[in-house]
Amino acid sequence: MNDFPDPQENLKLRVLQKPGKYQRIYADLVADIENAHLDKGDRIASETELMAQYDASRGTVRKAVELLQERGYVQKMHGKGVFVTRPAHIEFHLGGIVSFREVYEQLGSRVQTQIETFQMIRAEGHIAKVLQVPKGTPLLHLKRIRKVDNERVILDVNYFVQSLVPGLTRAIAEDSIYHYIEHVLNYEISYAERVIEAQPCSEDDKALLDLNGMDHLIVVKNTTHYYDGRVFEYTESRHRLDKFFFSDIARRQRK
Repeated sequence: MNDFPDPQENLKLRVLQKPGKYQRIYADLVADIENAHLDKGDRIASETELMAQYDASRGTVRKAVELLQERGYVQKMHGKGVFVTRPAHIEFHLGGIVSFREVYEQLGSRVQTQIETFQMIRAEGHIAKVLQVPKGTPLLHLKRIRKVDNERVILDVNYFVQSLVPGLTRAIAEDSIYHYIEHVLNYEISYAERVIEAQPCSEDDKALLDLNGMDHLIVVKNTTHYYDGRVFEYTESRHRLDKFFFSDIARRQRK
């Protein structure tokens, strides 16, 4: 019997729903775009072709294509078809734990990480509580600015229990901490407790992000656990509103 919490039960804002056919069409086309099977300027299959391929109604196909257009993947051109554009937003799936490097590998050279803060501090107050460590425990405190197309659009504020991520350096933090944990330390990252909320911009946000007049951000708070249940990280990822969206698939549980 597994003594550790079910990660699905600990992921806030996650409600478990079987995807509809339009979501499958949408997901397949997004995969083709992100994997470069469809390049910018390519015409996607016509409504009739997609209806035949997926045994779907015209309304279902249109719903998938409209979602692609809404999220910046395609553009309809009257009388010519639907053509691939560069995605206007970056999609994060709520049901997974994904490093920024993994998102970066989909987006290519458009993404950079800049380390603003990298220092050892002692756990106190709220941070000690969420990390489940005694007051005074050594932590690594980071602030990392994520740039997309040379715009500063995410501020990641990280707290790592130093003893649980031994050998973590500034250079590793510029690349991928999760890759280091999983492939160098060979630790297994299991699940995250997650809260998403809108917050007014802080002074740090105003100084370190290109806000373009925005006065609120979407803040994703993650408390992340190893497979043995230990909490090794608390992070607040502060996202500019116009660059990102968060998606999930919900399943109703019959009672």
